[in-house]
Amino acid sequence: MPESEQTSEKKAAKQDKLIQLIVFRLGDEEYGIRIEQVKEVTITPEIARMPKTPSFVKGIANLRGDIIAIIDLEERFKLRPANESLPTVSYTLAIEAKDYTIGIVVREVPQPLSIPLSIIEKTPEFIQDINIQDKYIEGIAKVDGRIIIVLDMPKLLSPTEIMQLQPK
Repeated sequence: MPESEQTSEKKAAKQDKLIQLIVFRLGDEEYGIRIEQVKEVTITPEIARMPKTPSFVKGIANLRGDIIAIIDLEERFKLRPANESLPTVSYTLAIEAKDYTIGIVVREVPQPLSIPLSIIEKTPEFIQDINIQDKYIEGIAKVDGRIIIVLDMPKLLSPTEIMQLQPK
């Protein structure tokens, strides 16, 4: 087989690679996180407020013996007024990064979704330019008329924010 045909076959195989996302709503939009970044999904445990943390950090919670910071992405992304609170029952996605585990609070039960990697489009340049510090958007997937913003969770928090979340 000629080399160019082998290369195009490899590309086709690569494009068809499926990835699994955990999809949830923030505000009116749908967001997705790669399933390998999600340790578990649970009903939000009792949260203890922490002093001197940003407003989007709701506090800390005991998740199966681990103390983790609980973060409200609706507030972090300014998708909800700061004075509007979360519903009485919410769900937490425990997200594991290299140096920390955090909990992301969402209003509804997150849903798994398999999509071809090839349908995740790069974020439009003008959005990347506006959010030059915010490289946590991996891309945008269009699935059956839905638009899902795919987040790259390890890039979500700045090093300063991570330091604020570390147990002292």
